[in-house]
Amino acid sequence: MSINEDEEILYAEEVYTRASWKKTLLTLFLFIMVLTLGVLATTIGASSLGISESLHALLAELIPGEEVSHFAQVVVLQLRLPRILMAIITGMSLGVAGAVMQGVLRNPLVSPFTLGLSSGAACGAAIAIVLGVGILGTGQYIIMINAFLFSLLTMAVVYGIARIRGTSIETLILAGVAMGYLFSAVISLLQYASGNEQLREIVFWLMGGLYATKSESVIILIPIVLFITILLMRYSWDLNAMSAGEEVASSLGINVSQVRMICLFLSTVLTASVIAFTGIIGFIGLVSPHLCRLMIGSDHRYLIPWSGLTGALLLLVSDTIGRTMISPTEIPVGVVTSFIGVPFFLYLLVRRKRRWWQ
Repeated sequence: MSINEDEEILYAEEVYTRASWKKTLLTLFLFIMVLTLGVLATTIGASSLGISESLHALLAELIPGEEVSHFAQVVVLQLRLPRILMAIITGMSLGVAGAVMQGVLRNPLVSPFTLGLSSGAACGAAIAIVLGVGILGTGQYIIMINAFLFSLLTMAVVYGIARIRGTSIETLILAGVAMGYLFSAVISLLQYASGNEQLREIVFWLMGGLYATKSESVIILIPIVLFITILLMRYSWDLNAMSAGEEVASSLGINVSQVRMICLFLSTVLTASVIAFTGIIGFIGLVSPHLCRLMIGSDHRYLIPWSGLTGALLLLVSDTIGRTMISPTEIPVGVVTSFIGVPFFLYLLVRRKRRWWQ
C-alpha cells in the first residue's frame, strides 16, 4: 500500500471520527432540549406556576425536607408531570418505530400506522367500549388491553399474508392497507350501533389524547419503551446495510427476512404499547425520521435515537399547545399533530413525485 493511500485512509478515519463525535454531541444536546422543555411545560397551564416553584415541587420528591406548597405539589406531580412524561415516552416510541419501519420497508412514507396497527388498535378499543368485551377479562384496563392485543393481531395477520407471498415489502404494505380498511369498516359499524356516550368515547379515543394519563401508566411504559429501543438499536448496522438493497445486505451475511420480521415485531410492540394508553396519535412517526434525516443523514445508529428524541419534542410541544391554546378547553393532541403533520406529508408527496411515479 502506497503512502498516499495510507494518508487517504487516515484522513477518512479522522473525518468519520469527527462526524461521529459531532452527531453524539448533537444527540446529547437534543436530549437536554427535551428535558428542558419538559421542565418548562410543568410551569404552563390553567394554573400558572413559576419555574422556581415547579422545580421545588419536582425536587421535593428527591430531597427530603424541601419546602413546597401543597398546591404546587398537586399541580406539578399529580397532574402535569405524568402527562409530560407520557408525551415524551409516546413521542419517543412513535419516532423510533417510524425510523425503524421506514428503514425495514425502504419507504420514506411509511409510519408505525401504515401496516394497519392504528385501525386494529381502534377496533379493539371500540369493541371494548361498545360491547364491553375484552380478549383478556374485564376491568378498568379492558380498552387498553384490547387495543394492544388487536394491534399485535393485525401485525400477525399482515405478516402471515406477506409470508405466503415471500414477505415482500409491497405485499406487507398492501396487506396492511387492506387490514386497515377492514377494521375501519368494523369501527364504523360499531359507531353506528353505539349510544351517544359510547360514540363520544370512541371519537375521543380515535382523536388521541394524554388527558387521562396516570402515574401507573408511565411506570408500566418506561421499562418497555427503553428495553425495546435498546433492542432495535442493536440492528442499526443491519438496517444501514438493508438501505443499500436486499442483495447487498444478503451478500454481507445478513438474514434479511429474519431482521425484517424481528424489527417489525419490536416496532409493533413499541407502537401498540403506547397507543393502547393514548389512542391514535398520527404523523409523529412519519415526520420525526424525515426531520432527522435532513439534519444527520440516514445512519440508523444516530437516526433511531434522534427520531425518538425529536418525536418526544414534537409531541411535548403539540400537547402543551393543545392544553393551553384555548384553556380551560383542551384540544386533543392527535388533532394538533395532524395539523403539523399533514402539510409536511403533502410536501413529501410533491417533492418525491418524480422519483416514485415516473
